[in-house]
Amino acid sequence: MKQGFSWRVLVFITPALLVYAVFSALPLLDTLRLGLYSTDDTGVRTFSGLANYTTILHDPQWSASFWNAMLNNLKFFGIHMLAQNPMGLLLAALLSLRNVRFAAVYRTVFFLPTLLSVVIVGFVWQLILSPLWGVSERIMGWVGLESWFAPWLGLESSALITLSLMSVWQYVGIPMMLIYAAMIAIPEDVIEAAVVEGASPWRIFWQIRLPLILPTLGLVTILTFVANFNAFDLIYTVKGGLAGPNYSTDILGTLFYRTFFGYQSQVASPTMGAAVATLMFLVILLGVAAYFLLVQRRLQRFAL
Repeated sequence: MKQGFSWRVLVFITPALLVYAVFSALPLLDTLRLGLYSTDDTGVRTFSGLANYTTILHDPQWSASFWNAMLNNLKFFGIHMLAQNPMGLLLAALLSLRNVRFAAVYRTVFFLPTLLSVVIVGFVWQLILSPLWGVSERIMGWVGLESWFAPWLGLESSALITLSLMSVWQYVGIPMMLIYAAMIAIPEDVIEAAVVEGASPWRIFWQIRLPLILPTLGLVTILTFVANFNAFDLIYTVKGGLAGPNYSTDILGTLFYRTFFGYQSQVASPTMGAAVATLMFLVILLGVAAYFLLVQRRLQRFAL
């Protein structure tokens, strides 16, 4: 009986394993392999060990680009953590309250931008924020803030922040729905007992709801981390492969694109591109490992 069951399980999971191996595991392994080679001017590849990684991390030209992209990626992630996830928590808390009229409509409206193409989102926001024909300056003028308007996408100091907020606007619906699902899964008996004892809604949220959804908040955090360090499409759509102005919006994804495929005056180098991709993978792997070792274990005690 157990042997038959094992064969059924094997037959069931084999197609998924094959798809994963062909489209995820094998390309990843080949990328790790390719990063250990170098290419000469004739296109011949030779094994060079860790030379590509030494060049990226220590050569002044390469290291400046890599650490600039890494710092921008950390800023990109930090803005999402400070804006997107708290907004998702707030919206989920409000929508999970009893007797909220049109709650389903609000959930749909907040989640809809996540279904839009990043190309459409980037193009629309470029039109809105354009200092020539955009409507943002006019809208700010209605409330007396027209003097605050600036070409935010064209300034080194504000371009990355603006792009991050555009991404927050598009994807805030994902943490909202995950947290909302966790909140409505809390047993009503627990909430009703707190209400009977005279606890205020504010106290119920901080002392009951929030501790019980901490595992979900941890999941949202690690999903945000992985998504942000894999980000590429929005930056490329709005600012192109050079991630301007003056590489102020350059992140690891755009650095990898320019290195692997080449862009304008930069010559393509698949081996160096593979090394950049491997470093991206290691950063994500270390972040996920740190989360599971340092955070996830402590959050398990809050799970229902």
